[in-house]
Amino acid sequence: QKDVGETKNTSLDTVVTDFILLGLPHPPSLRTLLFLVFVNIYVLTQLGNLLVLLAVWADPKLHARPMYILLAVLSFLDMWLSSVIVPRVFLNFTPTSKAIPFGGCVAQLYFFHFLGSTQCFLYTLMAYDRYLAICQPLRYPVLMNGRLCTILVAGAWVAGSIHGSIQATLTFRLPYCGPNRVDYFFCDIPAVLRLACADTTINELVTFVDIGVVAASCFMLILLSYANIVHAILKIRTADGRRRAFSTCGSHLTVVTVYYVPCIFIYLRPGSKSPLDGAVAVFYTVVTPFLNPLIYTLRNQEVKSALKRITAGRGAASENK
Repeated sequence: QKDVGETKNTSLDTVVTDFILLGLPHPPSLRTLLFLVFVNIYVLTQLGNLLVLLAVWADPKLHARPMYILLAVLSFLDMWLSSVIVPRVFLNFTPTSKAIPFGGCVAQLYFFHFLGSTQCFLYTLMAYDRYLAICQPLRYPVLMNGRLCTILVAGAWVAGSIHGSIQATLTFRLPYCGPNRVDYFFCDIPAVLRLACADTTINELVTFVDIGVVAASCFMLILLSYANIVHAILKIRTADGRRRAFSTCGSHLTVVTVYYVPCIFIYLRPGSKSPLDGAVAVFYTVVTPFLNPLIYTLRNQEVKSALKRITAGRGAASENK
């Protein structure tokens, strides 16, 4: 039985108007369970990141500090990224059509790479912020103030948008004449390029170089920042001071590792097709946005205190009524 919108004719005169996302391979008996798992992950991701945004926005002490401005931007990005990918994932476990319009596929690929590369730049800014706070504590208010932080974040958004535009333009400038079955759970470069009716060598090379340069540069800058941070931490005399510094850095390094390692596996192997690709991609598209509030922000005592103050304030207001 042929899926709606499927094109089997490979003539260059035929133009694909939509794609069929085959989704994650799974046993039919687990379809309902997986649907519930991904729905819950999506809801919890949105709620967790929304709580972080509310805490930073409502507490004057937090939204005046660059560290928490960056955390709020990260939460906003995670909410967007999750919304671009996860609803399409759990819909694939339902009887609804698996088709996505051609324009929808373009938009999904663009926003995924826009938001993903912006996160790369943001993780680098967060590492730089921690480097200044720990290694240059006396000069930190001058070197990283609210205005500079805002400019750096704006630059990360612009650079991410440019990166996403380049990748989407290069991918969809190629002709697609069938078949249109994307063996993946969302429209991403490696899976979509396999369906192109033209030579994709240049695209694969540009993808490898572009994403490789962005990811490798950000990752090396993060490692350089943390090498200096560890060196500075080891000079701290008190055990409690070292423990607190390592706790902050450890959370960030955990998030960076969960994000970067799968990205390297997926994109820095041109032309490869591994059955593990889908499972690995779930980590940085679904799991990382879900874990960020838990690993990186909600473990932060100041954020938890801000949430308690918000809750207590609303409770007092309800009692006064």
